[in-house]
Amino acid sequence: MTQLKIGDAINTTCPWSGDPIQEDSLTLYNGAVVGFCNPGCRDKFEKAVNHFDAALQRRSYDSV
Repeated sequence: MTQLKIGDAINTTCPWSGDPIQEDSLTLYNGAVVGFCNPGCRDKFEKAVNHFDAALQRRSYDSV
């Protein structure tokens, strides 16, 4: 896996808290590096995204 770098993040503040992002709290979303103020905020984001992605996949599958 490629090491994510804070300099590649599309944001400078955490979307949850508004605090500055940290190097240990980065994730990749739709091909972009997104930063968070701590791993807990990052994990909360990943959980929410995974939940909605799964719901969208079920919806697409159900409509076939």
